[in-house]
Amino acid sequence: MRLGFFTMPIHPLDKDWRQCLREDQEAFVLADELGFAEGYVGEHVTDLAENITSSALFIAALAGRIKRMRLGTGTVNLPNIHPAHVAAQIAMLDHLLDGRLNFGISPGGLMSDAEIFGNLDNDRNAMFLEAIDMLLALWTQAPPYNLKGKFWSISTERTLMQEIGQGIIGKPLQRPHPPIVVTAVAPFSKGVTAAAARGWDPISANFLMPKWVASHRGCYEDGCIQGGRTPDLDNWRVAKSVFVADDPAVARDYARGPNSPYLFYYRQLLTKLKKNGRANLFKEDQSMPDDDVTLDHVMDRLVTFGTPDKVADDLLAFREVTGPFGTLLYAGHDWVDPDLARRSKVLMAERVLPLINAAEGTATKAAQ
Repeated sequence: MRLGFFTMPIHPLDKDWRQCLREDQEAFVLADELGFAEGYVGEHVTDLAENITSSALFIAALAGRIKRMRLGTGTVNLPNIHPAHVAAQIAMLDHLLDGRLNFGISPGGLMSDAEIFGNLDNDRNAMFLEAIDMLLALWTQAPPYNLKGKFWSISTERTLMQEIGQGIIGKPLQRPHPPIVVTAVAPFSKGVTAAAARGWDPISANFLMPKWVASHRGCYEDGCIQGGRTPDLDNWRVAKSVFVADDPAVARDYARGPNSPYLFYYRQLLTKLKKNGRANLFKEDQSMPDDDVTLDHVMDRLVTFGTPDKVADDLLAFREVTGPFGTLLYAGHDWVDPDLARRSKVLMAERVLPLINAAEGTATKAAQ
């Protein structure tokens, strides 16, 4: 199993935005130094707590600081941005990163973003599909493109001057395009199946119950078979909220105490999802009343914390439920205590990951 990083950080509303951005950047730099394989960052425009407004812009600011790790948009919310704009920006970003970009995409889940962009009452899944199809066409077809859809029309026919390069969208460094990943936030996700059929790979969200994460495996395998490729679970990524400390009491207090950034994160998410009628994501039994989906219920099931030995054991148990996947994406949270936050990531990379891989290696040999 490899280790990656995924963050859609939820910060306190009264925290200086500059400090939020500095610490979020430092989290990526540290992950790179620790040998994380890849790192993803989310984006929302109308949320003062989730205050990274452009994943591509954030990644561009890291281009000169990240030396080895692949970086990914997590995700670009395609209905909210013109496809030509996304195509040009992602192509440039791939060059800035010397071909180390993963292109994460989704329809977007924040309703206030949908409203401000005029999409609240639209079929955003249809917009998403039209947008990605147009993006891929812009990267593979010759100008003037002449793409016509329900939501957008794209052409440079009237202004094309090919001999001087005008009217042409640049192409990514990775051909035909960077690897495409999609976030999966629903049990038995049809989106995972459709994505896998097109050659894309999933990220299972860190706010899904383990049994629903496990449901993505079959969806992914079915989609790969539909698309004519052999399923490779090494390409499946799973995000998880984890905190590791040298002392168990410190771990419990930081993960579950009154000032915990993990508590704050899931309180915010639970409030949003209940309001939007999506509390089912936090239910193991779909007949469970929404009122029974408490913050303690969510925290007990979605936050793993403790000393390295305990966290390794808990994550091995989690993988027993989900089945094997290639990359565990360590979920980013606000740095209430920067020293403890950094130490957790160090322990995850240097102590927990080796324990997991050693245990699974031993189990594999025993099975053989």
